Amino acid sequence: MFVNKVEITGVNTSKLPVLTNTEKNELLEKIKKGDLEAREEFINANLRLVLSIIQRINPRGENLDDIFQIGCVGLIKALDNFDTSLNVQFSTYAVPMIIGEIRRYLRDNTSIRVSRSIRDLSYRIMMIKEKCAKENLKEPTVEELAKELGVEKEEVVVSLEAIQMPVSLQEPIYSDSGDNVYIEDQIKDKKNNEDVWASNITIKDSLKKLKDRERKIVEKRFFDGRTQIEVAEELGISQAQVSRLEKSAIKTIRRYY
Repeated sequence: MFVNKVEITGVNTSKLPVLTNTEKNELLEKIKKGDLEAREEFINANLRLVLSIIQRINPRGENLDDIFQIGCVGLIKALDNFDTSLNVQFSTYAVPMIIGEIRRYLRDNTSIRVSRSIRDLSYRIMMIKEKCAKENLKEPTVEELAKELGVEKEEVVVSLEAIQMPVSLQEPIYSDSGDNVYIEDQIKDKKNNEDVWASNITIKDSLKKLKDRERKIVEKRFFDGRTQIEVAEELGISQAQVSRLEKSAIKTIRRYY
């Protein structure tokens, strides 16, 4: 995902203007009087804000141009509803509006389908969270949301979890010198399915072919059911090294299988 690219939907963000607070306030006053040129200038000057939010949310597997356009919709809504009499920066008001717009889009376009009642509740929750973020400058707790909506805390939690984006077990979460560590590498499996195939080979002979550290890693990972993080801590090496040595050991074992 090219979250740092400069060209988005035909807009070169590196050439966008950067306004001072005084200039922003002057533009806001002109916008209140119906100045369309000031409105366009103000929106262009805040496109960087939309990009920074996209980088923070990091929507996996989504088209960045689409997400950027949705973020711009949130920016425009924020501008249309912003009260200049409030003693608050526009960005402080706009950020939750933009985030909410993007999250609604991601929620409604997710590949996982949820019931209409849960979706409607999650939408109401997001509306209240945006309102509280605007008024109190902080998100409400689960207890506060439940009280406001008149539902159980468990319903709030279920609704929020239902609109979370799914994550692949093959999603890389760390990289060290080209060696990726994936989510699945951090999952501890007590049933240890890997030892099903390992127990069917001449394991003693195969282990003898391994180097001492590789053998220890295989034993701890596939016989003791340890995670890569646990093995790394025991051996005093990084998880990336454990991952690399584990893959090397498995390749060696399979050559003699």
